[in-house]
Amino acid sequence: PEKISKVEHFRALPYIEVPAFVTSLHSRTAMAALSLEFLILTAARSGEVLLAKRNEVQDSCWTIPGNRMKAGREHKVPLCSRALALISKAEELNPSGEYLFSLGKRPMSNMVMTQLLRRMNAGVTAHGFRSSFRDWVSEETQHSREVAEMALAHTIGNKVESAYRRGNLFEKRRRLMQDWEDYCLGKPPIASLVSLLVA
Repeated sequence: PEKISKVEHFRALPYIEVPAFVTSLHSRTAMAALSLEFLILTAARSGEVLLAKRNEVQDSCWTIPGNRMKAGREHKVPLCSRALALISKAEELNPSGEYLFSLGKRPMSNMVMTQLLRRMNAGVTAHGFRSSFRDWVSEETQHSREVAEMALAHTIGNKVESAYRRGNLFEKRRRLMQDWEDYCLGKPPIASLVSLLVA
């Protein structure tokens, strides 16, 4: 069926525009803005973020249980400093909440990010930021395709490769997510800083 029907892609922001968009989110303090920025920085799906619980975060790692993952397998997401700061801000807004980003006891609706993007006239979807991330990895970094795909929790199409690949490349993914966070926040890449120091 997928070969016959036309594939409709989620509208994505060009990665070159992501830092300016993230900066615009910083002027908003509502829970929806915090959750959307967290989604962008972690390259996660909206359902994964909106149902994320505080007890899933340990030692700068967010462990998403398999029953909430599209592939049905547990997924560990390395969290960098800004992502952790967003969690802290959300907890200040809702100290007694069970979820990372919520108002009261229940998780937020899956429409909160959509409505925020509409108010910002962004013309994109929350899911589209995963595409922005993937394009940035391919166009602007030396990180491998394998690390990028694992960061997105994509399944491996090749059954033989899937059977032999056991690791989760966590430390490589941590470096990738740190580079992505730095990019989104407008920080120069580490390689540029090193070249400046050497010069």
